[in-house]
Amino acid sequence: MKIQRTRSQERILTLLKSLKQAISAQDIYVKLREGKDSMGLATVYRSLETLKLEGAVQVRTVANGESLYSTAQEDKHHLTCLQCGASIPIHECPVHELENQLHQSHQFKIFYHTLEFFGLCTACQVAP
Repeated sequence: MKIQRTRSQERILTLLKSLKQAISAQDIYVKLREGKDSMGLATVYRSLETLKLEGAVQVRTVANGESLYSTAQEDKHHLTCLQCGASIPIHECPVHELENQLHQSHQFKIFYHTLEFFGLCTACQVAP
């Protein structure tokens, strides 16, 4: 079944697919304003919410409370420093088997998952 998306949703998806990193809704708004026809910030948020609910976009909330959006291509895992905010990607995933078990036992359609550990990076551990 083909999902019918609005023009705004398609523009946001195109932007997210062109980026190599997650981006905030405010930054999406600014980047889209640079184009020939902009959209309102409320439209950006509504479109992101719809795309999230259909599994096309994933959101990650970082230590400062900011939400970052990216296309839901793969699961994301990070070590995040609570002091400086550095976010280090983790490339191995210890929970794929659990995801499969949850899908089977609850018939729950899982789009993606995130795993994040919070603490202090090496530099912040030695800083006075």
